[in-house]
Parts: sequence; structure tokens; C-alpha cells
Amino acid sequence: DIGAYFIGRKIGGPKLAPRISPGKTWAGFIGGILAAAVTAAFTAKMTPLSFEGCVILGAPVSVISQVSDLFESWMKRRAGVKDSSSLIPGHGGILDRVDGLVFTAPLFALMVWLSGNAV
Repeated sequence: DIGAYFIGRKIGGPKLAPRISPGKTWAGFIGGILAAAVTAAFTAKMTPLSFEGCVILGAPVSVISQVSDLFESWMKRRAGVKDSSSLIPGHGGILDRVDGLVFTAPLFALMVWLSGNAV
């Protein structure tokens, strides 16, 4: 999420899904994937997975995280609200802080389990 945000803001360009989330760009989408792969590479030693396995898992997990983020934005637009709660005013609400995990955490757990390296 952080990599997508900073790279998208720095580069800009065509919008990813302007009717759902007008601030998201294709540059941010690709930047998020690259940032996830780099982060996975740096954290590889902390997992039972190989270095290559971590980097390979980073990309699809990032894509699903961004899809999850767009899904949460779509739900808010459909409900006609700007924030999902008032707990963190002006920041989209509490769900906006963890929206990427909604689809990503189960996917990541499944991918680790399928790799045979479940702890």
C-alpha cells in the first residue's frame, strides 16, 4: 500500500479505476507490486520460504491487496459514504487502514500452506 501510494503520487499517469477510486494510478499499481517484491526479498530470512519463493509470493499478494482496496472503495461509493467509520476521521475510516488485508491474509495463508512450508 505504501509503495503504491508513493510511486503513484510521484509518477502519476493514467487512472486505474477512476469511478471507484479516482486517486489510484497504473503507476501506483505497478509500484505496489514492485515494492511488495522488494519487501518480500528483505523479509525472506524471517520465513520458512526460500528467497525466490518470497519474491514470487510478493507480487500476487500485492495485486490481491490492491483489488481488496478497490473493493472497499467500491463498497463505500455504493453506500454513498466517504469514510467507512468515524474512528479515524478524514482517513477513510478504520476499514480503509486494513482493507488490503481482507482478501490478502487468507490468500497468503493458502499460498504458504500449498507451498508445503506451513508452520
